[in-house]
Amino acid sequence: MDRTLLILKSLSDKNRLRVFSALMVHNELCACQITELLNVAGATASRHLSLMVNAGVLKNRKQGRWIYFCLNRENPFLLPLFEWVKERVEGSKQFEQDLETLKEILAIACEELSCKQRKNGRNSKS
Repeated sequence: MDRTLLILKSLSDKNRLRVFSALMVHNELCACQITELLNVAGATASRHLSLMVNAGVLKNRKQGRWIYFCLNRENPFLLPLFEWVKERVEGSKQFEQDLETLKEILAIACEELSCKQRKNGRNSKS
């Protein structure tokens, strides 16, 4: 029961739900891209991402200095939950706005995005 509660808590925040929704469409996103999408400080994005990784909802991998996140599709228990959430967020105004924002974010190289965030005081640990 504790594991189930941890999973549900990891999705019970608007920003974490936005990350989850973005990763349903984009198989993998860098921490700097997620930070930019949420328009939060790197530390804030990192806390959200850590909670989701610790709950088992997300997986991460490091490539050089970048950390990439994706949904944990290997856990069969999570797949029905993923579908349930997907059905409820698809088509929402926030979901559509995030997809448009991500188009712009993904057009920027991670290095450039990270530099931009440092200049704006939103440095991420990507």
